[in-house]
Amino acid sequence: MYEDDKNAQQSAGGTSYGQWNANTSQTTNNGPYSGYNQNYSYGQSGYNYNQNGHPTYGTYQYNAANQAPVMPPQNGGKKKHTAAKVIAAICILALIVGGVGFAYTSFAGKIKELTKTEEPEREEVTSADQEDQETADASETSESAASDSSISTTTVSEASMGVVTDVTAVVEEVMPAMVMIHNNYTASASYFGYVQTEEAQASGSGFIVGENDTELLIATNYHVIEGADSLEVIFTDDSSVEAVVKGTDSDKDLAVIAVMLDDISSETKDVIKVATLGDSNALKLGEPAIAIGNALGYGQSVTTGVISAVNREIEIEEGVTGTFIQTDAAINPGNSGGALINLKGEVIGINSNKLGGNYVDDMGYAIPISDAQPIIDKLMNEETKIKVSDEDRGYIGISGVSVTAEVEAAYGIPRGVYVAEVSRSGGAEEAGIEKGDVITEFDGEEITSMDDLQTRLQFYAAGSTVTITVMRQNGAEYVEQEYNVTLGHAATTHGGQDSNAGEEGETSDQYDGSFQQPAIPGGKNGQGGQENSNGG
Repeated sequence: MYEDDKNAQQSAGGTSYGQWNANTSQTTNNGPYSGYNQNYSYGQSGYNYNQNGHPTYGTYQYNAANQAPVMPPQNGGKKKHTAAKVIAAICILALIVGGVGFAYTSFAGKIKELTKTEEPEREEVTSADQEDQETADASETSESAASDSSISTTTVSEASMGVVTDVTAVVEEVMPAMVMIHNNYTASASYFGYVQTEEAQASGSGFIVGENDTELLIATNYHVIEGADSLEVIFTDDSSVEAVVKGTDSDKDLAVIAVMLDDISSETKDVIKVATLGDSNALKLGEPAIAIGNALGYGQSVTTGVISAVNREIEIEEGVTGTFIQTDAAINPGNSGGALINLKGEVIGINSNKLGGNYVDDMGYAIPISDAQPIIDKLMNEETKIKVSDEDRGYIGISGVSVTAEVEAAYGIPRGVYVAEVSRSGGAEEAGIEKGDVITEFDGEEITSMDDLQTRLQFYAAGSTVTITVMRQNGAEYVEQEYNVTLGHAATTHGGQDSNAGEEGETSDQYDGSFQQPAIPGGKNGQGGQENSNGG
C-alpha cells in the first residue's frame, strides 16, 4: 500500500497493516490485523503476509489462526489479462476486415465506372438483347400454347391500350357545325269542355349538312320540328335566325330545315361550318363516341362514351322496328337531332332521345348516318315549305286512321291513312276518293300516318291542287289510283277540318277495328273477301 494510504489508515484507526521491507521482500507484523495479505506486484512477483509466515503470490489473503493457508486459484491473475487481449484482438481483427472490405468496395466501384465508361454501347445492346430474348420467349410460349389448341387467344397491342379522355380538339373543330333548334308551338288543354291554349317552346338540336344558292340546310329529327308554329335556329356564336321546313320523313324520324342565307350575318357565316358525314357501317364495338346537343334546352353540351352496340333493333312504335347505334354517351331530352361524332370529327349518327322507351342509364340511341344520308339528300332537294296560317290552311275533307305496320302484316292493308269517312262537299269527295281507300302519298311524298298527313297539309293553302295517291280494294287485292284534289277551307268543308277518325272521345289515331274493316285478300266471305267487323 502506498505511503499516503497507510498514513491515512493510521490516522483513522491507529493501525498499520504492513510495511514494505525492500531487502527481505517481506512485511513486518504490525498489529492484530496481520492476517490481511497485501499483494503488490512488479512484473511476475508479488508480496503478501499471512499468519503462518508463508509467502503467497497474486493477491492478499486472510486466514484464521488454525486454518491452512488459502491458496489462490490457478492462473487466477491471468484470466483478466487474457480477456483484455481477446477483446483487443477482436477489435484489431475487425479493423483489419473493415479496412480490407472498404478498400475492396472502393476498388470494385472504380473498376465498374471504368467499365461503364469504356463500354456503354455494349451494355445497352446487352439489355436490349435481353428484352428481345424475353419477348421472343414469351411469343414462343404463346405460340406453343396456341398450337396445342384450335382456338386462338386474345391479344391487345400497346397501340390499342390508350384511353381517350381529352376530346377538346375534336369538339373545337366540329362545334361550328352544331346548332340549337327552338320549336315554338301552341299548347292546348281542355278543362270541362273549355279549351285553353298558350304559347310554348320545345328545344332540340341539329347540325349543318349543306347549302344551296339561297339556303343553309340543317338536319334534325322530325319530332323536334313536329307541330311547330315557327322554328328558330341558334348558331355557335349565339346568333338566332328563323328557319322553315325543307322536307320531312316522319317514318324515319328525319327532317331537314332551311335558313335563308340572306338572314345570316357575315360574321356568323365566317364562324359556322358544314359537318362532315362519316360511315356508320364501319363502326366497331368499343370505339369512342362523342354526343353533342342542346341537353335540356340549357345550351350545347358534350358527353363522351363508346359504341356499345351496332344494328340494335328497337321498336319505334307498335309493330314498327328499326336498327340503331347504341352508346353510353349521355343522350338527354334536347339532344335529339344532334350529332354523334367519332374521333375524326365525322358525324356517325343522329341522336334521338325518343328511342328506347323508358330512360335507362348509359343506354342512348342514334340513327346510323349511313342509313339517314340517302333520306337527308332527298329532303335537301325538296321544295322549301312555308307554313300557312290556320285561316288559310287547306283541307282534304276526310276523317282517317293510321294503318300501322302491324296491321299491314296482320290484315294485308297497305300502310298509310285509312279513309274512315269522307266529308260532303269536300275536295276528296269531289275528286272521287271513297271511304275505305288508303292514302299512301300526298303530292309525291310518302304518307305513313295521319300525323304525317296533317303535318304536310299545314304548308298548303286552301285552293291549292295536289295529287293524292290511294290504294283501293279491287276484289282480293289493292290497286293504286291517283286523284287531283283541290283543297278547301275548313268553313266550306262539311264536317270541318281533316281529323283523326273518332277523335272525339278517342285517344289514338291508329286503326283499331271500330270502323268497317277493308277487304282482306283471300277472304272467305264470298263478296270480294270483305267482312264487317267491330273487332280487331
